[in-house]
Amino acid sequence: MYMKNKVLIGYAPTRRRIFSVEDALKYKKLIAEKMKALEIEFVDIEDINEEGLLRCAEDVESVIDKFKAAKVDALFIAHCNFGSEHSCGKVARALNVPVLLWGPRDEAPEEDGSRLRDTQCGLFATGKVLRRMQVPFTYMPNCRVDDESFEKGLKNFVAAANVIKEFRKARILQIDTRPADFWTMMVNEGELLEKFGVQIFPITMVEFTDRVKELEASDNQDVSDTVEFIHANMEVCIPEDSVRRVAALKVAMKYFAEENYCNAVAIQCWDALQQALHIMPCCANALLTEEGIPVVCETDIHGAITAIMVQAAGMGETPSFFADWSVRHPENENGELLQHCGPWPISLAKEKAKLDRPFAFPEHCPGSVVAELKPGEISILRFDGDNGEYGMLMGKAKVIEGPSTIGTYAWVEIPNWPKVETMIVKGPYVHHAVGIHGDVLPVILEALTYIPGVRADFYDEEQEKETRNFYFQ
Repeated sequence: MYMKNKVLIGYAPTRRRIFSVEDALKYKKLIAEKMKALEIEFVDIEDINEEGLLRCAEDVESVIDKFKAAKVDALFIAHCNFGSEHSCGKVARALNVPVLLWGPRDEAPEEDGSRLRDTQCGLFATGKVLRRMQVPFTYMPNCRVDDESFEKGLKNFVAAANVIKEFRKARILQIDTRPADFWTMMVNEGELLEKFGVQIFPITMVEFTDRVKELEASDNQDVSDTVEFIHANMEVCIPEDSVRRVAALKVAMKYFAEENYCNAVAIQCWDALQQALHIMPCCANALLTEEGIPVVCETDIHGAITAIMVQAAGMGETPSFFADWSVRHPENENGELLQHCGPWPISLAKEKAKLDRPFAFPEHCPGSVVAELKPGEISILRFDGDNGEYGMLMGKAKVIEGPSTIGTYAWVEIPNWPKVETMIVKGPYVHHAVGIHGDVLPVILEALTYIPGVRADFYDEEQEKETRNFYFQ
């Protein structure tokens, strides 16, 4: 069962002493109630002082200590009136997590001309301080608590914070070396660690297949449960002993991933595995991705990084899928085939998925999923790099009709396919990408605010304009 992601927010409502205490307390409560209604988990600062507000320098260390102890994933600085800009800056810099800066829109001045909050003015001040302190942050334009833009923007920030949470703990289980001929899958492991903190945990095919064989021959309950799940949810077109081996493969991958604190897997899906076990890992990849640990093919480390980010951007609402850009549509000039041998989560299938064999391998190597992707709008992304420069190729497409093929596949329409094709050829990208249903481009773009050295590379100008204006629409 696919699990929704959880993000813990440090909620730091702030005020300045010279403005209305009563109104600041009123808005602190309104904002907290709205977050609860949206099922956003947060830690407040009610026990820091009698007001539960960040007011001055004497509150700073206590707020930092509380949020660090709670291990918050992000910080929400809500200006309930003008706010204390230096206090906000100190807290934000100390925590080193994504920061949301926002305040509720001010009311008209009182009859005597006095103003209760001056929230907008305080936002200008805090933005300046955060910039001076070199703290990256997200700004959601000044609006009312009940405005649709507040809910939309807050949810987008939470999802972006989830991307950063998963990216910063990225540890990829690498099962064996890349296929020898696949030079496109070369990566600079040292640079990934130095620039982004991404860790690679390699294991050999020998230790992996030994574990699969051990599980297959045992009475392991997880293997039995996986076999049962396959029969209940797929049309099985391979022998029963191969079904059990597929299940053992999935359980082995999950074991090594969890044992070594990995949040993604990159496997050499051929041909060492076929020599050792006479099986394809595609269905096992699909099942584990369905459970929230994305698995990518051909030892594609950059693909695994992409999958971590895209899956996190989806907030557990739907799994991602790993695909090749393959061939152009026979009739649609902007149509393209996304496909792979069969590693896509079966919940994404248009009709009941089959457990069968891939078209490119002999009959003695079963284990792939055969299914067409269900319709809808999808986001397609790729993290990649050449010569020390990194980018995120990003855009949207819609699933369209096209000829049947084998494996997991979808025909999609891109706004300007020749441009995308040229961007992939000229790089730094390759033919692999990660897709997900829905529009996660605003989430990924916001997440890149907190990942220095990765440029946002949109393949469509209108989509880029729409995405960059997300918080202003």
